[in-house]
Amino acid sequence: MDGDIEIKEIYENGMKILEHLTNNAHELQEQMLEEILKRNAGTEYLSRFFSSDQADKQSFKTNVPIVTYEDIKPYIDRIANGETSSILFADPITQFIRSAGTSEGQQKLIPITTESFEKGKYHRLLADIVVKKCFSDLHEGKSFYLYFSKPDMKTPSGLVASPYSTFYSKTNTFKNSLAKFCMSPIETILCLDHKQSMFCQLLTGLLQRDEVVRLGTIFASVLARTIKFLEDYWRELCCNIRTGYLSDWIIDPGCKNAMSLILTGPNPELADLIQQICEDKSWEGVFKKLWPKIKYISSICTGSMSQYTPLLELYGGGIPLVSPSYVSSEACFGINMKPLSNPFDVSYTFLPNTAYFEFLPVNKDGGGKAQETKTIDKPVDLENVKLGQYYEVVVTTLAGLYRYRVGDVLKVTGFYNKSPQFQFVERQNVVLSIGADKTTEEDLSKAITTAKLILESFGIMLTAYSSYSDTSSTPGRYVLFWELKMKGSNDLPKLDARVMEQCCCIVEESFDFTYKSFRKDGAISALELRVVKHGSFDELMVGLDGSLKIILKTTNSLFLTHK
Repeated sequence: MDGDIEIKEIYENGMKILEHLTNNAHELQEQMLEEILKRNAGTEYLSRFFSSDQADKQSFKTNVPIVTYEDIKPYIDRIANGETSSILFADPITQFIRSAGTSEGQQKLIPITTESFEKGKYHRLLADIVVKKCFSDLHEGKSFYLYFSKPDMKTPSGLVASPYSTFYSKTNTFKNSLAKFCMSPIETILCLDHKQSMFCQLLTGLLQRDEVVRLGTIFASVLARTIKFLEDYWRELCCNIRTGYLSDWIIDPGCKNAMSLILTGPNPELADLIQQICEDKSWEGVFKKLWPKIKYISSICTGSMSQYTPLLELYGGGIPLVSPSYVSSEACFGINMKPLSNPFDVSYTFLPNTAYFEFLPVNKDGGGKAQETKTIDKPVDLENVKLGQYYEVVVTTLAGLYRYRVGDVLKVTGFYNKSPQFQFVERQNVVLSIGADKTTEEDLSKAITTAKLILESFGIMLTAYSSYSDTSSTPGRYVLFWELKMKGSNDLPKLDARVMEQCCCIVEESFDFTYKSFRKDGAISALELRVVKHGSFDELMVGLDGSLKIILKTTNSLFLTHK
């Protein structure tokens, strides 16, 4: 069937499809596992655990171990080095997806097949249908989505490995269908020079500002980078619009050709309007001012991306922030059935036709505060999860992942028909730790959220943060990196050492009993807070897919240490 026809049918019958999927979650999960085992029972990997005539659910759950990436990496490496992908799964491999490395801190190569891509494509279309039900007249405008590409990496076998966004931007689905509704020319998206790509995409969005009805990026961190870029380049963007000439440093042939069809002549009136907006000392609500018809901002704002929510809310000026779906390189999990939810309250309804899901119960205390996160008991199926319980998600896919621990900890918040809804809590095993202390992503986020209230009372915003455990000296310490700015303006804050030390105190007081005991006994040194120069996170971003690499030794910073 033609791809455009399939997409049209999904848009016409999307809610009926969702009702079917969520009302028959258990049956569809059973069918999903049966199909996976039927196809792949003869592979070298699964043959280690049972024979083809024993490929049933009981044999699978009894004999196949729950694994991490390190367990299957030898098979991935063999395929990357030239062996047939049938050692792991039956369907032909299309390429590898290069993950961002946010789970457990390592970059991974995840196989993708034609069918696994199709499942992911329809998952995203269904999420878009749910969002469109909340907003009227979206069809009368265009979507200003900022997409970026990275260079493909070739494995020894000749198979390509690239981030999902890069792979997706090159598919016929994107070029022929979804790109029709995306304002950025495909040439600017595929440009590998991120500065040229960003400049040309922003220039396009400003030239067609009256047509923009929704703004989006994959990750909220990319939108934060877009804000910083706009702060640095709005004058030059206005100059291009005023004169009708593209900046000389835009030398990418694709970008130049694409922009020649959009920047067709001088428009001093538009340039003056944008200049007037950007010259305002306060940039609060600047998105709404630049794109007056915008209905919502689409971006993943949950998990580690939640740190950017206050910044996006400030610049959005009341425009709803929508986290449409929960996906990873390994699988598509769920969609947000209540797009207008507060970003901190978003839950995702799991769809049963993309992968087979199991859930490892996770130990939390009665208050929901993360202790040392430990999985307990045996995994349960999708239909057997309990309201209020925490779980680590485990996936089995058609593309060679069997009982694979993704590393995400979720909380069951409700049900949509017979399909559970989950709130993203944290990454498993992503912690600060010096010794026996274990501070999770959730612990750190809660501590910083409390501490930054002190800054906000002085009109200072925390725009980005990161952390690491410094064990270069004994005893070790936690080190935080904060990037700050004044609320509603681009001015840099004047920092009071006493206020910053108070922030350190609040962060430490928010940590658990084990940490505080170790601090009292001298087994952990005082928390160190480094305020980095404005733009440091932007400079240290690896690509534009949301992953950060902090070069600790070269970061210019102000040391503020709580004694």
